[in-house]
Parts: sequence; C-alpha cells; structure tokens
Amino acid sequence: MARCAFATAVKHMEVHGDVDGSVHFDAGAQGVEALAWIVDVPALEQRLAEAVRYQPQVEVVDSPVQAPLTAICEGRASATRAEFGVDFDVTPYGQHAIATGCLRIAARPSRAPVVLSQGILALLPLEGADGHSVAVVWSVAQADAAHWQSTDEATFTQALSEISQSSLGQLQLQGLRMVWPLQQAVAKRWCGPFPGTTEARTPTSWVLAGDAAHNVHPLAGQGLNIGLADVQALSRILQARGDWRSTGDLKLLRRYERERKAGLAPLGLAMDGLQQLFTRPEAPVQALRNWGLRSFERSGLLKDWTARQAMGLPR
Repeated sequence: MARCAFATAVKHMEVHGDVDGSVHFDAGAQGVEALAWIVDVPALEQRLAEAVRYQPQVEVVDSPVQAPLTAICEGRASATRAEFGVDFDVTPYGQHAIATGCLRIAARPSRAPVVLSQGILALLPLEGADGHSVAVVWSVAQADAAHWQSTDEATFTQALSEISQSSLGQLQLQGLRMVWPLQQAVAKRWCGPFPGTTEARTPTSWVLAGDAAHNVHPLAGQGLNIGLADVQALSRILQARGDWRSTGDLKLLRRYERERKAGLAPLGLAMDGLQQLFTRPEAPVQALRNWGLRSFERSGLLKDWTARQAMGLPR
C-alpha cells in the first residue's frame, strides 16, 4: 500500500497486563510491512464510493428496489433485522467503550500499545507515517462511563497517561468522546425469504452481513475485518453457483450462514474469554492472567501462529 495520511501502518504492538505480564508483536519478525493498517473511516467511505462509481453492474439507489437478493448491512441496531423478527442474541459485558482522538505531542507513534488495566485501553496510531495522533478506545465499567465521558480534559488525559505509563508521551484531547455499551451478539438467522414471499423458482430473499449479523468485543480490532470476510464468503458462494440458480436461493444463503457462523465462533469465544479474564479484580485471577501473558510471550510457534491468524496470513 502506498504511503498516505489516511492509512497508518501498525509495525509494533504491545499488550501489557496489570502487573508485569506483556506480549510484543513485530511486523519485521513476521516478514510483513505492517501487523495491521488503521484507516480513517471518512477516507474509507470515499474510496468505496469511488469504487462503486466505476462498477457498471452496481447502481446506487435512494430506496429499496425489487431484487432476487437484498443484503442487510445496517449495523448492530439494524431496523430491517428487527422488522423481519430476527432474534439478536446479546451478551452484555457491563462495560462501555469510550472512543476519541488524542494528539500526541512527542515524536511520531511507532507502536500500538494495548493496556489490560483499569479496563482495556488501546492507543492506535493515525495520520500515516508522519502523523502525531492516536485514536483512543477505552473499555470501562458501565458505572464509570458517564464520569469519564464528562470529566474535564486534564483529568481524562492524565488518566490515560497513567494507565499507559506515559508510553506515548503527553496527550492532548482532540475531538469528542463517544460512548457505547459493549456486547457480544449474533443473529439467530442470517437469511430468509422476504415477508410475504415463498421459496418459488425465483425466490426473493434477504441476507445479513457485518454488524447486522454479529458483534464482538473491540479488543481485537476485528469488527471491520469480520464484516469484510462475510462479504468475501457470500461473493464466493454466489459466484460459484450454477447459472440456473438465483442469487436468492436459500440453500446457497444457508451455506454462507453455516460457514460464517463456524468461522466466527473461535474468535467470539476467545474475545469473550479474554474480556471475562481481564475484568476480574481478584488477586488469584490477576496473577493467572499475567502469568499467561508471560508464558505466551515465550511460546514461540504459538505466538507466531496467533499473529499470522490475526493478520489473515497463511500459517
């Protein structure tokens, strides 16, 4: 990827426990340019709009049109999903995420620290290779969310500096603080016939993708990647269908649903387990999780396999 201000390479990642446990990942050790890329949402939306404009088979419409298949990608609060009566099984975490941007005063950030203390704090570099900004995503207890959203800038940035042990230098708040409840959720049904239709020779169907189908904890930063994997799987299955089959064939759509649910399950279990582990305050649990971080740091092949899995690379 060419160097640009809206895409920032994460070359180093550090995961720190609440005592002495830590894990370090390095792009060079994996033989890649970056462990991940942090992309600004407005720039991503603009590029997607440009790509659609040059696709003759894609038409942008302002209202629903008759089609064999409609993909519902409205996000976690999908009104259409609710209208169709699809149960969205939600496991609330009792935490809220606080997201904002902080301007880092010191040198350019070269790493993305994640601190598993007083909640989960991630500081993600922004503005490309020459940028001085980081995005903040901080998971806090539900009872503390209102306080940290409304407290003054000095108190807020001081808390971030203390938790991160000033690893990115002095921080200056840049932008509003957004807050939302954290949860893990999955739709019971990912596809079906449009209400009022039947599985006729040319069915009219709907299918869920992205956050309309599932939510995971932002700890792994995999929400967008999982949604893109949904699109990739659905496209592959539809492209491989016989010419005689409609894109709204529910047998195809159920194949997509089974594949994506199976692929999502391990990550969901892992993120849920980590969230539960790192929100327990008991001393024995604290000792166990820091021992686990130290052991994982020395695990060699397991650590390498985990890094490549997270990047979507071959083992």
